[in-house]
Amino acid sequence: MAYSCSLFHSSLASKSNFPLLHHRNHPKFNRPAPIVISCSSSSTFDPSSTTSSSNNNAPSPQKNRRLADENIRDEARRHRSTAKNTLSAKYVPFNAGPDCTESYSLDEIVYRSRSGGLLDVQHDMEALKKFDGAYWRELFDSRVGKTTWPYGSGVWSKKEWVLPEIDPDDIVSAFEGNSNLFWAERFGKQFLGMNDLWVKHCGISHTGSFKDLGMTVLVSQVNRLRKLKRPVVGVGCASTGDTSAALSAYCAAAGIPSIVFLPANKISIAQLVQPIANGAFVLSIDTDFDGCMKLIREVTAELPIYLANSLNSLRLEGQKTAAIEILQQFDWEVPDWVIVPGGNLGNIYAFYKGFKMCQELGLVDRIPRLVCAQAANANPLYLYYKSEWNEFKAVKANTTFASAIQIGDPVSIDRAVYALKNSNGIVEEATEEELMDAMAQADSTGMFICPHTGVALTALMKLRKSGVIGAGDRTVVVSTAHGLKFTQSKVDYHSKEIPDMACQFANPPMQVKADFGSVMDVLMKYLGDKAPKH
Repeated sequence: MAYSCSLFHSSLASKSNFPLLHHRNHPKFNRPAPIVISCSSSSTFDPSSTTSSSNNNAPSPQKNRRLADENIRDEARRHRSTAKNTLSAKYVPFNAGPDCTESYSLDEIVYRSRSGGLLDVQHDMEALKKFDGAYWRELFDSRVGKTTWPYGSGVWSKKEWVLPEIDPDDIVSAFEGNSNLFWAERFGKQFLGMNDLWVKHCGISHTGSFKDLGMTVLVSQVNRLRKLKRPVVGVGCASTGDTSAALSAYCAAAGIPSIVFLPANKISIAQLVQPIANGAFVLSIDTDFDGCMKLIREVTAELPIYLANSLNSLRLEGQKTAAIEILQQFDWEVPDWVIVPGGNLGNIYAFYKGFKMCQELGLVDRIPRLVCAQAANANPLYLYYKSEWNEFKAVKANTTFASAIQIGDPVSIDRAVYALKNSNGIVEEATEEELMDAMAQADSTGMFICPHTGVALTALMKLRKSGVIGAGDRTVVVSTAHGLKFTQSKVDYHSKEIPDMACQFANPPMQVKADFGSVMDVLMKYLGDKAPKH
């Protein structure tokens, strides 16, 4: 089923339903249109309401408004055609060699290879390579900021690289992604001597974390499986907070039951209330995340509950779009460094995969160096890296303010090592005091970040101090969750109520008597301290 995008200029549409491929001025003239889906119904993009940079002098027609009684799904459905699908994806064993013949349809319910290893989603790269990098760049750029279903999503605007065969009717999306790439001007200048530091605010999202990027993909595929009458009653996950929030929200939107295993008394109230509010069936279990993960894997092996943790490689397909988005936001220029907090370690691989696909398909000519940042209280990857990859040992994760990465036995350890080795990557760690100080310093320059971003900023500070990252290096720190989910940690820090921590950047409120003189005295001292020094 081909889909019709209302993204290209009508003056380009005289040759085909996909004008960028067939317009006489386009380098891909006379090639068949690939943007199609093979499902029972059909769809195609409508080119009539789009603009294209390849013909800036063409007249711009008015966009056809939707019919009065239709929504954006109806509109997308009305514009579909019956072109044959040429793109596909399947599960294969992770890092399998070219001689491996084991593979599975994405419509199968499978989480591990026959040998018990991880799976990966493999796209038909030869089909994708029929279209050059300029084509893909223009297509992806043309969808930004639109409300055309489902391409208004930062994830589904790259649908051909995510789930190319899913029917748009099955997609469950909150138009996630398209998150802010924040120029950290003051923080970079004041604390690091850098002028090209950026923070990718993935936490400015539907449920407040980057997990939305992967969950829209997973829940959409579950929605498809249920329509295909596969044995899926609900979706379950073990969580340190953010995964459960994303799962419960997307399942609620689709009307699919969600089941959440949470470690008792180990996540913030703000994180706990999200799955409760979205109607999930929440089990608070007296164990840590690794214990919850063990239980959910055992349960999903016995009951028709679809496993939503990052053991499931579908989520990484959505998360990789954040890497593509970073390149888009830099006008397809590659940053020097990308720093990602790491817990269960799927996200560092997802970023690698997104960057690598862009390189292989000609959108960019290189990939950035990756840094994975871990909390020192839960640092198995860091210890493995420091041993020069000689021996991996799971650890007992100790309590950390960066609770979402408080994981001692990460599922995606092999994925993370692969990503780091193939990007000339580095692993760093942050103590509790370091990460909380970094969070406070960032907040003091206008941000409001989570402790996990504090871990990533600490890694940056260390690498900057050692000279590994240069003053002029374009560097992106990935912020994985919104600071509003972690207000209690900020309250404790600024109240100086954290045992054995100096909280040197704390900014507690000043207690003042209710009279004019006292207030003036305090303000005069404050303003005097802030006056420019000559």
